[in-house]
Amino acid sequence: MPDHIVPLERFHDARRVLDGRIDRTPILSSSTAARVLAARGIRVADGTVYAKAENLQKTGAFKIRGALNKMSSLNAAERAGGVITLSAGNHAQGVALAAHEARVHAVVLMPAGAVQSKVEACRGYGAEVIQFGRDLGEMWGRMEEIQAERGLTFVPPFDDEWIVAGQGTVGLEILDDLPDVDVVVTGIGGGALCSGSAAAIKETRPGVRVYGVEPVTSNSMSLAVEQGKPVPITPVSLADGLNSPFAGEWTLAMTQRYVDGIVLLDDATILAGVRFALERMKQLVEPAGAAALAAVLFGRVPIRDGERVCVVFSGGNVDPARLGELLAAAAQLEIPAAAE
Repeated sequence: MPDHIVPLERFHDARRVLDGRIDRTPILSSSTAARVLAARGIRVADGTVYAKAENLQKTGAFKIRGALNKMSSLNAAERAGGVITLSAGNHAQGVALAAHEARVHAVVLMPAGAVQSKVEACRGYGAEVIQFGRDLGEMWGRMEEIQAERGLTFVPPFDDEWIVAGQGTVGLEILDDLPDVDVVVTGIGGGALCSGSAAAIKETRPGVRVYGVEPVTSNSMSLAVEQGKPVPITPVSLADGLNSPFAGEWTLAMTQRYVDGIVLLDDATILAGVRFALERMKQLVEPAGAAALAAVLFGRVPIRDGERVCVVFSGGNVDPARLGELLAAAAQLEIPAAAE
C-alpha cells in the first residue's frame, strides 16, 4: 500500500468485521465541561462537550477493535501456529479476547509492573502471559526471541494497517452519532486510534479537525512528526497506555496526513481529566483515556465559538489500588458554578 496510508474502504471493511462482535459505545455529554470552556471564553455547540465512551467497550478499551480486525486477516497456518504481542495492558487484553474467540493460542508480553487487573484479565481470556522489562522498548527484543523460537505471528500494538483500520472505526461511529461534529480529540500512544480515526473522519468529512494528545514525557509521535521519522524514547508517563517508545511507520504517515495538531500535557493535567470524568461525568476513565478531555478542559485544543466538540474516552482500566493516589496527584481545575 503506497505511503503507508490506509484508504477509507479499509475502515468500512473493518466495521463489517466488527459488526455484532463489539459493543456500540455511547456518546456521553457534559454541560459542566462546557461551562469550564465558557469560563475560558469559548461557547461550544449545544452547551455540552461530548465523549465517545470506549471505556465501556469490551475489555474496557478500544483496542479490541484492532485486535479482532487483525485476527480476521490470519490464514489457517498462522491461526494454527498462534500469535504473540506485547502491551502495557489494553492491547494485550484485546488480543487475548480476540484470540480466544478465534480459538488461537496467544502469548502476551507485559511489563513487570503492569496493572495486575490487566494481567489477570488476559489470563482470564486464556492467554499465556509473560511479564518482562519496564516498557515496550525493553520487551521488544524478548518478544522477537519468543516469536522466532515458537513460530508465532506478531500482532502489533499499533503499527499495522489492520490495527489502524480497526481502531479507526471509532471515528466512523462518531460521525454516525454526531454528524455535525467539528473537533475530535483523542490520546496518542502508538497512534493507531488517533490517526485511524482522523483518516476515517476526514476522508468522509474533510472539514472536521482532529487533534491528538501526548504526555510531555512520552512524546514519541511529536518527535517523529518534527523529525520526519520514528524517534526512540524512554516513556515514563503515569498514562501507561500512552507510553509508546516510538511511532510506527504507518501511524506516523497517517498522523502527518490527517491529524491537525498534537497537544502535550504533563501528568498532573492528564490526571485532572481522570478526576473530572469520575466526579462530574460518573465515568471511570484511565489516564490515557482521559488525556483528550483534560486537553479540552485546560484550553489546550483550538476550539472556536459554536463548534461541536467530541473527545474519546479510550479506556477505563484503572488499577483500583492506585485510584486514590492518581486522583490526589491531579492538577486543580476551576469549575464554574451552574447559572441560576
